[in-house]
Amino acid sequence: MASGKKKFFRRSSGERNSVKEPMKLKIALPKIPDIELVALEGLDRLARYMGIGEEKIGEARILVTEAIINALEHSGEKNPVVRVEFSMTKKELVVLVRDYGKGFEPGSIEEPDIKKKVGSKNKRGWGLKVMKSMSDDFQIESGKRGTKITIKKLLS
Repeated sequence: MASGKKKFFRRSSGERNSVKEPMKLKIALPKIPDIELVALEGLDRLARYMGIGEEKIGEARILVTEAIINALEHSGEKNPVVRVEFSMTKKELVVLVRDYGKGFEPGSIEEPDIKKKVGSKNKRGWGLKVMKSMSDDFQIESGKRGTKITIKKLLS
């Protein structure tokens, strides 16, 4: 490249389909408006690269959004940073969302009651329930050094 120009190469669809190892993406997100969209763009790009259709990734987008917003809102940190990691194969997506806040006791969180929520001004509080119900595996680890949520979503 004597001219000093950089060349960018795009993989062909044949190369895309031969990916055997999980594709990984790690992102650190500060608390600014709509920052979860950065993670969603990364998720979409990984899915397209892997040849995974929109219909398979749609629910994963909801899960990722909920996990990031929960971590940013509930970490207890003044200037929280949330770390997000995607590991994707054609069969499975694993999402790790980690904050470094005060932590919480997952068993102490009351499941929302739809009858009470309908008549209430506070319609919020559905995040954990939504994530549990839409994921194929959902785990929370939380302590004094923060919270880590692990979500698995089957893609095939």
